[in-house]
Amino acid sequence: MIKNTLPLHEKIGYAMGDAGANLVWRGALAYLAVFYTDTFGISASAAALLFLVVRLSDGVTDIIMGMIADRTQTRLGKFRPWILWSTPFLALFMVLCFTTPNISPVAKLIYAYFTYIGLTLAYTVSNVPYSALMGVMTGDDLERAKLSGFRFAGAFTGGLLVMGFLPDLVAYFGQGNSAQGYQYTMYLFAALLTILMLITFASTKERVQPALKKQISLKYELLDLSKSLPFIVLPLLATTLFFYYRELYSGLFFAVTMGLMTIVIRKLLSQDHSKLSGSQQDMVDLLTNKPWLILLGMGFLTMMFNGIKYGVIAYYFKYYVGNELMAGQYFIALLVVSIFGALLTGKLAEIFGKRTLFILSLILSALFTIAFFWLPSDNIPLIFALGCSAEFFAAMMPTLFFSMLGDSADYSEWKNNRRATGLIYSAGTFVQKTGGGFAGALVLVVLAGYGYNGMDETTIAQSLEGMKLLMSWLPAAFALLAAALMLLYPLTTEMTEKITEDLAIRRASL
Repeated sequence: MIKNTLPLHEKIGYAMGDAGANLVWRGALAYLAVFYTDTFGISASAAALLFLVVRLSDGVTDIIMGMIADRTQTRLGKFRPWILWSTPFLALFMVLCFTTPNISPVAKLIYAYFTYIGLTLAYTVSNVPYSALMGVMTGDDLERAKLSGFRFAGAFTGGLLVMGFLPDLVAYFGQGNSAQGYQYTMYLFAALLTILMLITFASTKERVQPALKKQISLKYELLDLSKSLPFIVLPLLATTLFFYYRELYSGLFFAVTMGLMTIVIRKLLSQDHSKLSGSQQDMVDLLTNKPWLILLGMGFLTMMFNGIKYGVIAYYFKYYVGNELMAGQYFIALLVVSIFGALLTGKLAEIFGKRTLFILSLILSALFTIAFFWLPSDNIPLIFALGCSAEFFAAMMPTLFFSMLGDSADYSEWKNNRRATGLIYSAGTFVQKTGGGFAGALVLVVLAGYGYNGMDETTIAQSLEGMKLLMSWLPAAFALLAAALMLLYPLTTEMTEKITEDLAIRRASL
């Protein structure tokens, strides 16, 4: 089989896109919660509901964006143009999200909803096509794993910039005024984001061209999708309400909704596929794609694991360790280690196989994370050592996840002669963002449960135990669940190689 090896400059160029995206993603993940509670003045419970509601809207926009990207045909490609078109909006809402207007508390909450929804929508329009681009840059699964390593090395570099230096930049630009400090810092990051996205657009190419299928107008497909929206929104709404309220009525609504969804899905799968619309066939392909379904769960669980840890770090260092600026140093240490972890993933995947490496990374990272529960607040070297050890393995999780999404797209094309790369990757980005939203909300729900109020220092002492749990047992539980789920993943190294070879022969004959 002829290997489709990508040039180094293209791998680096592709990585720059996630470096830019992570100025947004990691910034929001690590600092938006503490910005909302300690600078913007929103209560922890209101901010938690905000995170959940915004992620609910993502359930629709990610799927729509995946369909739109799959059906885009321009001289610049399917996916690359969206990176160019979305960049100005992503930079704008990045600034607006961290801006504190002098308005009433109710108006502030409305403003927070508007700007955060705008940010996630712009991120969707940018990142769904960006993620799908990996699936069409090369048809070689091992080369794709290496490309994913470069991507997440870039992601962690972008994360290093925003997470490592944001506290110091806020202090420098704000001079005691954190609201001004956040806004000016975001001006700087928005400019850098724009440059990095333009590099990715200019340096990448789309090579994988699946067999042409009958095209139905996007307008018809979206109208068809709109009929199914209740079946997408209702499960997300039920999950959100149960997660937030955790009482009898929300639990009953959750159970009934999931029961009805099971009936609807079984009915859809039993129909003659030739009589289904294009979007319905796409959905059936996904629902019968076992590797993709397992990866969907993996994406959510691993994002909960990483999101909880990152979401509590600012609180942990500010209140438990007692040194707010040390959070930036800790982020730098974690993200430097993450870069090495991401770059080594491709080579380690060749040795152990993706499935085995994924399981090992989950278990080892979970064990190092659990140890945080017993750490005293003054043992800084051990805090850094354990955090970096856990992060080395945690960095492999998103790298493997997005590489394996490409494998599941290959599996779908191999099995069904249909390839919806954008839709497959849109679901991947959706569960990652949903996991991040639920993780951020869980951090705030737990802190609120311990009585935390960012504007009242007398509530800090009673919430320290919650911060310890959020740094240890709670995230580790999600990693161990993911390791158990990964045992069910069906694509072995041998099967993936066969699929890659069969598809190369099939495409060459077209």
